[in-house]
Amino acid sequence: MVTANNPIASTSHHADSYTSPDADSSTIETAKCIRQKGESEEYVTELLTETLRLCEDNVEEEPFDVPDPLSSRDLMPSTLEGQITMEKTPSYFVTNHAPKRIHTMARDIKLIIVVRNPVTRAISDYTQTLSKKPEINTFEVLAFKNRTLGLIDASWSALRIGIYALHLESWMQYFPLSQMHFVSGERLIVDPAGEMGKVQDFLGLKRIVTDKHFYFNKTKGFPCLKKPEDSSTPRCLGKSKGRTHPKIDPDVIRRLHKFYKPFNMMFYQMTGQNFEWELEEDSGSRSSQD
Repeated sequence: MVTANNPIASTSHHADSYTSPDADSSTIETAKCIRQKGESEEYVTELLTETLRLCEDNVEEEPFDVPDPLSSRDLMPSTLEGQITMEKTPSYFVTNHAPKRIHTMARDIKLIIVVRNPVTRAISDYTQTLSKKPEINTFEVLAFKNRTLGLIDASWSALRIGIYALHLESWMQYFPLSQMHFVSGERLIVDPAGEMGKVQDFLGLKRIVTDKHFYFNKTKGFPCLKKPEDSSTPRCLGKSKGRTHPKIDPDVIRRLHKFYKPFNMMFYQMTGQNFEWELEEDSGSRSSQD
């Protein structure tokens, strides 16, 4: 999740300040980006924040060396009139006390939430964990309380995070939808300029970032970011990113799509957006990457 003020797993926190040519000098907005755990989620959020750096060259970055950046507004970097300060932390969206604490800190904050197909997100989450703990059980074992009976283990964090409607309910108790912007992780990969155009509109920025700022890396399967006037090396996924997903039993994929479908429908209704994840139900039979 990303937050923005005029601000989908690492525990690091950092904030950036961006000069906004269209910002109201009498109001300093804050934008917040909520990010989900998982390598692809980490990448799309990095793409989001790195792309916003192209909006202006006046960027400040200050790392938070404390466990909770919400404990005090003083921990945020100085924000001048006409600037937008952004802060991102992966677990906000699924942390129960986060909405209230963020609302107390800055009730006019803008929230950017990056979401993707919860089934793919869960596999991405598992892939990241597997790379660090190769001894863990298979995805199929962890996903079920009783596979014979088809009982999904929704308490497993890799699956629970993807019940977006459940988490969004907590945020809507404190923030109206007008202060939230939902980024499709799938569309951000296939049409980064289009998704970033919507983000720039949401933050009140001029549409500076366009197609010329991206090119597709076929090896990694993700777009890379570049400054069209700059000859420097484009920013792409690091070597630790883009791991190939393990092959998952298609029957498990099918059952997970069935499990998530009512929650996805509820999420679509709550946000007013159709992310069309049901069209991807054959994804279990296709090779996939983080």
